[in-house]
Amino acid sequence: MSDDGATRLRPRGKRKLWLLVVLAAVGALALAGCTGPKAQDPVAADAGPVHSDAPLNVSVITHSTPGDAFWDVVKTGAEDAGRQLKINVEYNQDPDPAGQARLIGNAIAQGATGLVVSMANPDALKDAIAQARKANIPVVTINSGAEESKEFGAIGHVGQDEQIAGRAAGNRLKNENRRNVLCVIHEAGNVGLSQRCGGAKDGFGGSFRNLHVDINNPADVEARISGALQTNPDIDTVLTLNPQVALNAVSATKSASSEAKVATFDLNEDVLNSIKAGEVMFAVDQQQYEQGYLPIVMLKLYRDNGNTLGGGEQVLTGPGFVDKSNITDVAEYAARGTR
Repeated sequence: MSDDGATRLRPRGKRKLWLLVVLAAVGALALAGCTGPKAQDPVAADAGPVHSDAPLNVSVITHSTPGDAFWDVVKTGAEDAGRQLKINVEYNQDPDPAGQARLIGNAIAQGATGLVVSMANPDALKDAIAQARKANIPVVTINSGAEESKEFGAIGHVGQDEQIAGRAAGNRLKNENRRNVLCVIHEAGNVGLSQRCGGAKDGFGGSFRNLHVDINNPADVEARISGALQTNPDIDTVLTLNPQVALNAVSATKSASSEAKVATFDLNEDVLNSIKAGEVMFAVDQQQYEQGYLPIVMLKLYRDNGNTLGGGEQVLTGPGFVDKSNITDVAEYAARGTR
């Protein structure tokens, strides 16, 4: 994608793939893909698809905190796909990795025939996912943990390459003549967040530092960002990795009397309004609705037709950029809960 990011773009190499997925869903599997289950090496020979006319029972298990607007859109995507494809979809979440592993175990025990799992902490989920594969339950991973997805035996991964997205954000900040960036990491141990900041640092190439905060303590988040701005008045950009933290950063710049600009990853209504108001420069959009929707399609294709998507690589849903140039269109989609 272009570095200026003025238009929301799906990576060019994935557009045909996205079209294939949509046609497959709408056409009730009329299109047969050209990659079978053996294209995903980690899928064991005894764990291949088993065609059945019985309804699929898919359990979606994420590391989300309750009420997180980003993950509400993922949930909507999964549930919309379930309704359209007549698949039973149950959504559960737990930000604690051990709790997420327990939810996977519960889903296996309750007869799930497909799993969709986000892996912010892959090591904590490895054994639970191995149990699912042992039970011949296909797994699609989403959002985080792309590098471990193959190793753990998932049939595919849907998400944004966080290193690529970070570099794109860093390049954009460089092109907008920013000089000193503070990157705010809000979840300890989340590999995807570290990759975002790492990629942004590489793409930016200038003065760059990280700040670790706890998203579950918004007042402290704002105080820490404000303190960093006061201690380092040369910081002219705060890059956040979450919409909620972006709003904390906007407040922090005001309380610190700083002229630093805020940019963020991911969207919610408040961020959209902040972009309109000129308080947030841009948001990196990973189109998370697709991260809920596509895995349901993938599991149905896998069971009914032996298809996989991605050719052994992850199916990318981002990055794109939302700014004042395209905010009106995106806001319409966000209002209906799909962006």
